[in-house]
Amino acid sequence: MGSSSIGRPQARCCLGFYALVSYIPDPLGAFLNGLKEELAPGNGLHAHLTLLPPRALQADPAALVAALGRSLAELPGFEVTLGDVELFEGTNVIYLGLAGGRETTEAYHRRLSGGLFAFNEPFRFHPHITLAQNLDPSHVAALLAGARMRWRRYAGPRSFVVERLVFVRNETPTHWETLSQHTLAQATLQRTR
Repeated sequence: MGSSSIGRPQARCCLGFYALVSYIPDPLGAFLNGLKEELAPGNGLHAHLTLLPPRALQADPAALVAALGRSLAELPGFEVTLGDVELFEGTNVIYLGLAGGRETTEAYHRRLSGGLFAFNEPFRFHPHITLAQNLDPSHVAALLAGARMRWRRYAGPRSFVVERLVFVRNETPTHWETLSQHTLAQATLQRTR
């Protein structure tokens, strides 16, 4: 289903999986995309910070886009600084933690998680950048060590500005369709260092 179907009236509400993310710009994004490919080849998902984790929503996509636009209209952009490579041990997900911008990310998540976007999330919201998931448990320790080494050796920027949020809908496990993009307010950019 293409993006052009958003405005099409539907006989009943539709159920789909949606998320709100901020893709990480280059050169940091390019490095993280390469690292993700090294850790879990064929994943295909671009490095991103998630503000609304995947959630089943029962509403017309056009209504979701409109509600999101209203909620984001006056939110300012903010800076995120990445921290260490870590592991969610219960799920064997390798990720980068946030050294700066975590509080703002959590505040935006709280603000955006109500109304049409309310969802009983299976995990407590923990802002991070996923590097690899769905891993063979016997390979996790070696992949984690490799990711930590590569991150230590990376000499580029470790911060980025969250200034554009992208609302996506799940098409397949590795493909998310962009439904809308929202630019955050620039004049009041919040520095988190």
